[in-house]
Amino acid sequence: MKPSLSKHRHISFTAHYTGYIWYKMGISHQVFATRKGRSLVSLAHPLETWAEKFVGGSMRSTLKQRHQMLDQTLEALIAQYPDLQVLEIACGLSPRGWWFRQQYPNIEFRELDLPDMAAVKQAALKQLDPNSPDVLSVDLFTPDFATVFELFDPKKPLVIISEGLINYFSKALLGELLDALSTHGHEFKQLHYLTDWYPEPTQNKLAAVIWHSSKLLKWVSRSAFSFHFTTPQEIQRFFNQHGFAQVQILQPAQLSQPFNSVNPEQHAHLGDLVWMVHAQHLAQS
Repeated sequence: MKPSLSKHRHISFTAHYTGYIWYKMGISHQVFATRKGRSLVSLAHPLETWAEKFVGGSMRSTLKQRHQMLDQTLEALIAQYPDLQVLEIACGLSPRGWWFRQQYPNIEFRELDLPDMAAVKQAALKQLDPNSPDVLSVDLFTPDFATVFELFDPKKPLVIISEGLINYFSKALLGELLDALSTHGHEFKQLHYLTDWYPEPTQNKLAAVIWHSSKLLKWVSRSAFSFHFTTPQEIQRFFNQHGFAQVQILQPAQLSQPFNSVNPEQHAHLGDLVWMVHAQHLAQS
């Protein structure tokens, strides 16, 4: 049966851009680097270079920051829970599933995206490993999403990861996604959600420039791109309202501190362009 699709579906050109940037940074494989991505990277290079000089960061620099924060946190969770299961939603051309299956062959790591991107990703993965699991093809905002959770063992902890996704949704739609995650995952021993987050750039001297650039990104990606929140406390409250009892916010400026010491109630916006959120839904006892 053909999967149902919601009106919220969209595939952004940014998946190709990020895929090629990760390859250029040496943290991915050439099978995830597309011609479209190479063209976009070449086109954006002058603007990215300007932003890194005058803004203090760019899209490509935040791509590296967020990817490293997510991977380091996932590795820490695997060390803590060797039977961890992982689902990367909106996986795009991320190398994460391929890399973690190589490094941790005993964990269950599945990837999910919309049909067209899922087909592109699966073709790339099969070049590296014919036995790699199929990329799941489900719309996050349809009833089909619930069936994905049936593929995992509820007696083991489950981590859901998204990267480069959250800010493309309206706040209302983001609330729907968090509700779906907490509802579909409520029976699991533990449910963790890791995601990057771009806050409003209020602490940057060129905040207005970044804001107007985001409006351009919103238009070209045909999405509801928005910064949503300004402080870690606002993000924490939003997640609390949608089923996640424990929420930690990691800002790159805090990387010199142990992750467990990060308390969103004690930290304001430190000026970084991208943050990472680690939210946990507590199972009913």
